[in-house]
Amino acid sequence: MRKIKAQLFISLDGVVEAPDQWHFPYFNDEMGAAVDATLGRADTLLLGRRTYDSFAGAWPGREAAGGEDAPFAKLLGDARKIVASRSRQTFTWRNSEQLAGELADGVAALRNESGSPVWISGSVSVVRQLLAAGLLDELNLFVHPVAVRSGTRLFDEAPLPLPLELISSDTFRTGVLNLSYAPATAPGEGTYEDAKAHLKRREE
Repeated sequence: MRKIKAQLFISLDGVVEAPDQWHFPYFNDEMGAAVDATLGRADTLLLGRRTYDSFAGAWPGREAAGGEDAPFAKLLGDARKIVASRSRQTFTWRNSEQLAGELADGVAALRNESGSPVWISGSVSVVRQLLAAGLLDELNLFVHPVAVRSGTRLFDEAPLPLPLELISSDTFRTGVLNLSYAPATAPGEGTYEDAKAHLKRREE
């Protein structure tokens, strides 16, 4: 069974939109190693159409140019790329295909395959839907120490909270937090009266 994992750049106030406008000052060797250990080793990527179009518009050209990022561009090109879209798509980037059926059904079928994890990069709408459907096994967030103050946030409004369990954490020299979460069961009910039992009482 394959696990479905997502990786996102996110600001301190939860913004995930247009990270190219605020993310790069924080990209150092530590983050590069973390990205290489995940997306750089993925043999299968699941992407929303907009993220795919952005990738396909940049990475093939970078691979052809043969610059410093050409090896990473080749890794992305060689990976199987599955695109989630409601409309029929045609692709020019090699190893690209459209997810069969509805998102939840298609991802459930992917999970039933054998192999290494399927990684999602960006693709906020896809991540949200998979979280809601209980089909995302891990959420890897690079939390940047900046409040962007405008733009799409990862978590939109919903009637119920979404409990998560922290499974790993690391702090980069830039102040970026590398946090990984897995779905969790709800912690149960609690009140201020319950919390008071954990407060340290001051001695009179």
